[in-house]
Amino acid sequence: MRLSILALCVALSTSFAAQPEVVPMPTVPAAVAEAGKDVVHQLNNAFAKVFETVAPSVVIIEVSKKNDIGESSPLDDLFFQGAPDDNNQRRNPSGPRPIQSEGSGFIVRPDGYIFTNFHVVEGADKIDVKLRDGRNFSGRVVGTDEKTDIAVVKIDAKDLPVVQLGDSDAVRVGQFAFAIGAPFKLDYTFTYGVVSGKGRSKLLQTGAYSISDYLQTDASINPGNSGGPLCDIDGKVIGMNTLINGMNRGLGFAIPVNMAKEIGTELIAGHKIMRPWLGIRIETLGDDPTIRDLFKGADKGVVVRTIEADAPASKSDLRPFDVITHVDGTPIDSDSQLQHEVLKKKIGQSVQLSVWRKGQTIKVPIKTGELPNEIAQASNALPIQPAPPTQESVGKFGLQVQELTKDVAERLHLPVQQGVVVTDVEDNSIAAAQDIQREDVITEVDGKPVTNVKSFREALTKADPKRGVLLYLDRKGSKTFAVLKAGD
Repeated sequence: MRLSILALCVALSTSFAAQPEVVPMPTVPAAVAEAGKDVVHQLNNAFAKVFETVAPSVVIIEVSKKNDIGESSPLDDLFFQGAPDDNNQRRNPSGPRPIQSEGSGFIVRPDGYIFTNFHVVEGADKIDVKLRDGRNFSGRVVGTDEKTDIAVVKIDAKDLPVVQLGDSDAVRVGQFAFAIGAPFKLDYTFTYGVVSGKGRSKLLQTGAYSISDYLQTDASINPGNSGGPLCDIDGKVIGMNTLINGMNRGLGFAIPVNMAKEIGTELIAGHKIMRPWLGIRIETLGDDPTIRDLFKGADKGVVVRTIEADAPASKSDLRPFDVITHVDGTPIDSDSQLQHEVLKKKIGQSVQLSVWRKGQTIKVPIKTGELPNEIAQASNALPIQPAPPTQESVGKFGLQVQELTKDVAERLHLPVQQGVVVTDVEDNSIAAAQDIQREDVITEVDGKPVTNVKSFREALTKADPKRGVLLYLDRKGSKTFAVLKAGD
């Protein structure tokens, strides 16, 4: 029995020993794995090549400005403020020390012309420019354009390395994007991502003008990247980094380089940036769903919200609540498209608008004017001395009106002589929600002229408050409208 067990053990031992060792087989063939490594190495070299190509033409801009406590640019407040620490005196001002800030830029000409953001150099008393090779220069502002946030800085130098400007119109969503700058004073930081979107609009408005075609990227952009280049895989600049939406959220925005090139070239030549305008505030039809039912019959277009006082449109037959459907025959679907079409025109050029008004299409010619640097926002602040005998309260809407007498019109410097003037607006009322203000003059109700309190009351009686009551308003010369809708 013992011999049998021994024999069995020997047999098993022999059997196990005879089995070949199991070697795990690779899931990817060696040749394929090597090819994959080659692709990764090529991509790695391509990324490094972008930095090596572009970085010598990128500059760090250090700015010193007076510490005016309580005054700041909306760009600073919304986008490029760092955490409150010793390196960011903007949020921790202590005494009259000057504010030190840092941004980026890129050299576009060998003789020292640099593109950067307007908000980087805004209000600068001193500008120091640092190059990649370690050299430092004093800089001066050649020209700025606040409405596009573009500025040109000049340093006295020659034979400088320059960036190669690409074509932002040819940029495709999904392609690689690279950012170089000085986030949090970490000079020449290089990050990458992709172009996440094109034509981003309504991100920031300055003086009723907004860039309507920002490039969006998820490349990491932080305070200090302002004015630096956004590049493609070939090292060509496709945009100027300018905005971020929150920290570490992958939402960065750049001015398209074609726009930067156009504006920058004009600034270098010493030209004033002049743009045509019509003088209207607009919104895309359908943006306000509460009033969409009042435009039955209009499929696409742009609603005229306000006509500015003394603007080109104020001298035409255009009215608030009109829907612009075409400009010189070109169909208009959105507010940004209308702005682009107007910007293509020359100052003083006549444009023909196709306008939908109460179910009919009419033609309205307007001669463009020059977009002013500052557009006054009409507001009413002067006190009214109400006249109780002729005062009328519209309780369900939350407003009170009185006769617009010649005396009241002269005292309030009102340009209209007919209508009723708003004397009070209740807080949290329907009228307040529609931004009706004291001293607004109501000139029409649902298209019916208002001559006095009696006619105003009669027009309201005939109106349908559930559908919406359309009021035409005159506000210090600007013309606008409001729609009052009563709740169910």
